[in-house]
Amino acid sequence: MMPNAEIDLEAEYNNRARVPDHGVHIAAWYRDAAAYRGSARCELDLAYGPGERHRVDFFHPDDEAGGPVVLVIHGGYWQALDKSSASHLARGANMRGLTVAVPSYDLAPSASLAEIVGCIERASDFIAERTQRPLVAAGHSAGGHLAACLMARPGGSRRPIRVGMPISGLFDLAPLVSTSVNAALGLRPEEAHRLSPLHLTPPQDGRLVAVVGGAESSEYFRQSREVVERWSAAGVDARVHIVRGAHHFDVMVGLADPSDPLVDILVSLAADA
Repeated sequence: MMPNAEIDLEAEYNNRARVPDHGVHIAAWYRDAAAYRGSARCELDLAYGPGERHRVDFFHPDDEAGGPVVLVIHGGYWQALDKSSASHLARGANMRGLTVAVPSYDLAPSASLAEIVGCIERASDFIAERTQRPLVAAGHSAGGHLAACLMARPGGSRRPIRVGMPISGLFDLAPLVSTSVNAALGLRPEEAHRLSPLHLTPPQDGRLVAVVGGAESSEYFRQSREVVERWSAAGVDARVHIVRGAHHFDVMVGLADPSDPLVDILVSLAADA
């Protein structure tokens, strides 16, 4: 189902305008991420490809049991931010015994969205091959889109990912074509369709928990509902999880807290990976 033609798509997808103090939240991400890198058991800036941004950080629990690795993919509408904004999101899973990998990836406009998807697929293959463990795909906003793409593997990733938790993800890219988000992406309608997880084939016997903030726009709710409906019809165990009262810039902060429901979901997904 496409959004209602009367909806102001620019307002629906312009998250920075919807949350005027977004800068405060982003500054806190970088502060908390740097603090966690300073205290965590981590391996930083491992190269998974030849590019300057083809780097991944690993965060290890104190008691590493060798289970699945959680892949946390940062957001930024495929055109901003990097892994150093998301390190602290590994804390909750680490404290529950899970290893976490946080990659950077190429950004628009220097890279097309298809190239960005291919980039994150190379990162996931590197992580899986290095650890020889299954992966749980998680990510925020654009990272949620990329996490779902990894599960559907439109670029032919060599190591399938069956379980994932996209947070405030984008699964139907068609509405973005007419918004300012597309200025850097340059998406054409056919490419938006081809790279939308809503229209891709999900993994057989997979699990998906689409997380969305209770204070997010109606379009973000629609996106999460529709991917759950479409993938459920294809046989995926899929559901929506709402973080009550959360907006686009604080919906994922619970990942830093080992007792948060988002971390409970990751642990549950890891058990099925």
